[in-house]
Amino acid sequence: MIPLNLTGAGQSVGFSVPHWRPAPHPPRESIAGRFCKLEALDPDRHARPLWEANCLETERRMWTYLPYGPFDSFESYRAFMQERWMGDDPLFYAIIDLKSDRPVGLAAYLRIDRPNGVIEVGHLAFSPLLQRTPAATEAMYLMMARAFALGYRRYEWKCDSLNAPSRAAAERLGFKFEGVFRQHVVVKGRNRDTSWYAIIDSDWPNLKISFERWLDPENFNSAGQQRRRLAELRLAEALPVDFRA
Repeated sequence: MIPLNLTGAGQSVGFSVPHWRPAPHPPRESIAGRFCKLEALDPDRHARPLWEANCLETERRMWTYLPYGPFDSFESYRAFMQERWMGDDPLFYAIIDLKSDRPVGLAAYLRIDRPNGVIEVGHLAFSPLLQRTPAATEAMYLMMARAFALGYRRYEWKCDSLNAPSRAAAERLGFKFEGVFRQHVVVKGRNRDTSWYAIIDSDWPNLKISFERWLDPENFNSAGQQRRRLAELRLAEALPVDFRA
């Protein structure tokens, strides 16, 4: 338990963070894993293969809860990418499947709050080539690991409260549910209640161990199927760790 701090007037205040410095902005350098790597988004290299991978999802369900898309043509997709996804916040990465050396999805850091050490992951657009694969989990681990290595204190995930797959993914990855912002935004002319999730720095050491055990080659059989689920490994590492004491 984190001890309470009291002012001279006897009021409770948050624990001291005496050596805190603003976290640096995430770099554009690639991050490599075993199943995938993340590359800073480049329309010249990534737009066409991403478009082709996305087109494999003929029902276009991947765009329902995003504030943009679906796109009717490659030209409109690439133009939107060039106009909206090339800044520093959100900072987009293409997810490259190492086996095929092909871009198969997108993810971004956004709402990057360096002074408070808060960063969000979002704009997740996973093509059918990435969905429900070890690379999808590893991509989220790699982004999470970079954020905490840079010194961020809080890593956020937000989604439409009606987006059941996104809520399930957040919980599987170890994010803790923090509540719902009712009538938070209007997206594509519809109301969105937003579910908030987060991982904080004191959650990370045990989560990191769980991810590394899940990603270990020994956790996959010859067919590439997992032997132990990530949720199972998270429970095995669930003893609380307080690094503020």
